[in-house]
Amino acid sequence: MEVVIVPDAKAGGELVAEAMVRLLRRKPDALLGVATGSTPLPVYEALAARVRSGAVDVSEARIAQLDEYVGLPVDHPESYRSVLRREVLDPLGLGADAFLGPDGSDEDVVGACASYEKALAAAGGVDFQLLGIGTDGHIGFNEPCSSLSSRTRIKTLTEQTRADNARFFDGDVEQVPHHVITQGVGTILEARHVVLLATGASKAEAVAASVEGPLAAVCPASALQLHPHATVVVDEAAASKLAYAGYFRYSFAHKPDWQGI
Repeated sequence: MEVVIVPDAKAGGELVAEAMVRLLRRKPDALLGVATGSTPLPVYEALAARVRSGAVDVSEARIAQLDEYVGLPVDHPESYRSVLRREVLDPLGLGADAFLGPDGSDEDVVGACASYEKALAAAGGVDFQLLGIGTDGHIGFNEPCSSLSSRTRIKTLTEQTRADNARFFDGDVEQVPHHVITQGVGTILEARHVVLLATGASKAEAVAASVEGPLAAVCPASALQLHPHATVVVDEAAASKLAYAGYFRYSFAHKPDWQGI
C-alpha cells in the first residue's frame, strides 16, 4: 500500500481532494465513493472550495454511498443519504440524479442490498472510494471477523456503536436503528482506487494493523493489502504506531508526483 504521512487533518483533506480533482479532470463522470463521519469532512470542504473557485467542474460527477441505516425514511435528517446531501451533494451543486445509495427504508432489505450491488455494476463501478477506519480496524460497517469477500449486506449494530451514535439522535439510544446496510469488503475492493484517511492517535493501532499487520478478518481494513491501488493517508498522530513510518516519509518525499496519490 501507498502510505502518505501528512502534518494534520487539514493537509490530509487537501491532499485527498486534489487527488479527486485530478481524477475528475481525466474522467468528468467519475463515480466517487464517499463515507460519513467527521474524518472525511476536510476532504469534502476542500473539494467544494475547488469547485467554487472554478478549479474543477463536477457537473458530471456521480456520488456513491458506503452504508446506510435500516428503517429510517430517506428524508430523515440522520439517514446517511441526508447527511451526504448536506455535506457532499449540496456543497458540490449536485442533485439527487447524481447519487447512488441503498434504500434503507425498503421492507425487502436483502433485495435492497442486491439492487445496490447491481446499481454499482451498472454504473461502471466505483472509480475512487474514500474510507475511514474504526479503532478496531473496521471499514464501512464491516466489523472485525467480517468476511473479506463479503458483498453489500445487512449488519447488526453493536450496542456500543448504537450508544456512540446516540449523539446524533438527541442523545436517545432508542432512536438509533439496530441495523445497517453496508458495502462488503469484497465490494469495496472492486473500486479502482481506494483511499483510507485516518487522523488522530486513537486510530494509530488500527492503521498499523492494517498496513503492517497480517492479512486477517479480525482487522477488515487489512484486506486493502490485496488491492492494486490502495493509498493510506494519515496524520502524524495516526502514523505514530507504524514501524516503517520513516521509510514512508522518505519514499513519498522523494516521489516526483506523490501528491497525485
